[in-house]
Amino acid sequence: MAKHDRKASDDVNDDREADVDVADSEELRPSGKRSARGRRSAGTGAATAVAERTAESTDTTTGVSRNPFVRIWIFLKQVVSEMRKVVWPTRNEVINYSIAVFVFVVLLTALISGLDIGFAKLTLLVFG
Repeated sequence: MAKHDRKASDDVNDDREADVDVADSEELRPSGKRSARGRRSAGTGAATAVAERTAESTDTTTGVSRNPFVRIWIFLKQVVSEMRKVVWPTRNEVINYSIAVFVFVVLLTALISGLDIGFAKLTLLVFG
């Protein structure tokens, strides 16, 4: 089964997820920063958004179980669902990024060591 054919678990409720056309067979990709223009409906102001947020917050607090084990289980299921959404780097990207970090660390270590040795020799020269 392909990744784009999988459906999210019915137990995890994600209200922020956009409606997706099932007939669309292309894999969904992140498109960058979302524009504020697309989220606002015409003729509504910030008061509607605030009213929606307060309605959402009251709905979520009424259905939450006070059992800590249930809350932990729900949290872990949400973590797994979010991890499935992550776009992981390829092996090549990880290797390239690791090499870049290693080179950067070596250069900064050499710079700081050079400054340390230089200041130590300067101190010995000045104070004898």
